[in-house]
Amino acid sequence: MTLTEKQQADLDGAVLDYLQQRGFTATADAFQAESGTPKEVEAKLNGLLEKKWTAVLRLQKKVLELESKLSDAEETIQAPQKLGATKDRTTWIPRPPAKHALTGHRLPVTCVKFHPVFSVFVSGSEDASIKIWDYESGEYERTLKGHTNTVQDLAFDDKGEQMASCSADMTVRLWSFEGFECTKTLRGHDHNISSVCFVPGGGMVVSASRDKTIRVWETATGYCSKIIRGHDDWVRAVRVSPDGQSIATCSNDQSCRLFDLNSGDERHEMRGHSHVVECIAWAPEAAKQPISTAFTGVEKDDSLIGPFMASAGRDKTIVVWDVSSGSNLFTLRGHDNWIKGLVFHPGGKLLLSCADDKTIRIWDLETKRCMKTLQAHDHFVNTIDMHPTGPYVVSAGVDLTTKIWECR
Repeated sequence: MTLTEKQQADLDGAVLDYLQQRGFTATADAFQAESGTPKEVEAKLNGLLEKKWTAVLRLQKKVLELESKLSDAEETIQAPQKLGATKDRTTWIPRPPAKHALTGHRLPVTCVKFHPVFSVFVSGSEDASIKIWDYESGEYERTLKGHTNTVQDLAFDDKGEQMASCSADMTVRLWSFEGFECTKTLRGHDHNISSVCFVPGGGMVVSASRDKTIRVWETATGYCSKIIRGHDDWVRAVRVSPDGQSIATCSNDQSCRLFDLNSGDERHEMRGHSHVVECIAWAPEAAKQPISTAFTGVEKDDSLIGPFMASAGRDKTIVVWDVSSGSNLFTLRGHDNWIKGLVFHPGGKLLLSCADDKTIRIWDLETKRCMKTLQAHDHFVNTIDMHPTGPYVVSAGVDLTTKIWECR
């Protein structure tokens, strides 16, 4: 393959930049003299060689993964079909033992999040760092540094091109997931920032803080376009609805609230907890029928309109809400200590939770019962996430360990 003159010039510039950055001065001077590359490298070529190298490795890994999946698919097609041979993926649940138990953070792990495209996930910690891991191999990939205090929450945009992180250092940081660089630092909150999420469709992030406010930020400019007030105490978590129209929050004031994203007006104040509400999660569309059946007692019922969400906290309960009316539909009980994390199963039939009782619990929404309990960690479990398409769950906590669970 022959490079054009422009491509050759860019490659020479990128190589020269790499040599200069590594401190290979004599080699860089010799290369510059022989290639005729200008000593002042264009800004666009800074770090280009490293970016291309990591991109090639990631693509190579993805190609191998796809080849493996294609091989498996061909075997499945060619093999004789047996009744019940394919398990319903909507009821896949994590099974012990954990596939990987990953260590690397120096202090408790506070948050985890799967990447929507690549076979990686990220973890944030009280040690102020963000680490990237391959969830299939269990390999550590890199550390992102920038925050100066506990990383409290992590989020990806729809395409996985940008990541947002928030911290007790009172900043929200936006990261390019191509170059692994911090592209913007958003300042404005007056206290610990406990939660962050992207608005579906991109362009905006929303953050929640101990200063009792919710802020809406433009990702392109870093400008805070809206400050929303309503809670009387620390706002613990914020999540934007799948349609991008509403903001759900929970707080130390023992309430969950729903705000209009565009106007900032409060739509509902939802009370049903007797202690601090730690976490919230929006239910997927597929959860409509199971939640309706749980509420009405009628099998296969789908009379409730929704949307729905769940909240949990220090009263050891999970409350499922009809957000359209702000009404409490039902409560799930079973954990023996503060509940720290919630995630709906993509299939809509199940809900997963983690708590300070060191367990992960899987709840059947239709029956309102805990169908399985995993003794997951040796200490408090702070956070949990489930992959939107693959059979994986990740959890982490105070034992400094992040665990990958395979579902089947």
